[in-house]
Amino acid sequence: MPDFNLTAIIANIPALMIGFAFHEYAHAWAADRLGDPTPRSQGRLTLNPFVHLDLFGTIMALLFRFGWAKPVMTNPQYFRGDKERGLMLVSLAGPLTNLIIAFVAMFFWFLTMISIQASAWSDIISLMFQSIVLMNLGLGIFNLLPIPPLDGFAILGGLLPRSFAPRLQVIEQYGMIILIVLLFTDILGMVLFPVRKGLFDAFEKIITLILTPFIG
Repeated sequence: MPDFNLTAIIANIPALMIGFAFHEYAHAWAADRLGDPTPRSQGRLTLNPFVHLDLFGTIMALLFRFGWAKPVMTNPQYFRGDKERGLMLVSLAGPLTNLIIAFVAMFFWFLTMISIQASAWSDIISLMFQSIVLMNLGLGIFNLLPIPPLDGFAILGGLLPRSFAPRLQVIEQYGMIILIVLLFTDILGMVLFPVRKGLFDAFEKIITLILTPFIG
């Protein structure tokens, strides 16, 4: 069922815009650095979220916690060096950027809670940072799943020997069906939520260690 909690939806809007914009920009930047002019020619080498957002995918993400942005088009034939390695790096750039943003947002979230006295404004700021953290953790982990058409499938293809390519092509044909089945049976939730909690707890411990000398 969709989540019609208005406060949560409002807090998730900037989180979603940041998460999707940085994710797609990271793909475009990595492809551009590898020599592919396609993302730059299509205007995707920008952090402007409105360039990257898909209207229906954004609404789905806000209401159902499952959505998508406009995918960045790339042409691996332009990549310098090994094409499979280049595709793997471009695919990895998006979810890795989301995880980095989650860590940075959590750092400033905790710093805010330490520095600002309790008030209505501090609660709002805290909620926004929390939304950015959780949204980017979710996007990063979800896109690392080795299921087509997610980034994790391309990363897996770059890691496996090329002899596996025919088998991966067969799986790719049924990727969306597999993904939809996993979503509607909540199997993905059983995997994603424990992983997200584990990363959240790990980030929390690291940031607490960093901030401990400045507390008190």
